Amino acid sequence: MSEREAVINLNEPPPILVVEVVSPSTKKDDYRSKRSEYGLLEIPEYWIIDPLEAKVTLCILEHQFYDSIEYRGNDLIQSPTFPDFNLTAAQILAAKL
Repeated sequence: MSEREAVINLNEPPPILVVEVVSPSTKKDDYRSKRSEYGLLEIPEYWIIDPLEAKVTLCILEHQFYDSIEYRGNDLIQSPTFPDFNLTAAQILAAKL
């Protein structure tokens, strides 16, 4: 990760949500490395949109570690940060709003 350019600087307030879209070349980073990095930055919510596995994973920060919930198909996404969010995993994966 030290080879990458940081998008979020330590001297800036963290965003309330980060969304990563998995590709074959980023899968390992999206699921493992970035989770640790975002926890240290105290980003409250982190979504992993995975078209390869047809799922959306919501990671919710609790004491610098993420609890995760997987959504598939017609599962309605339930975001604590955006309680009025009203899309299913299938809609997000199909990019239908």
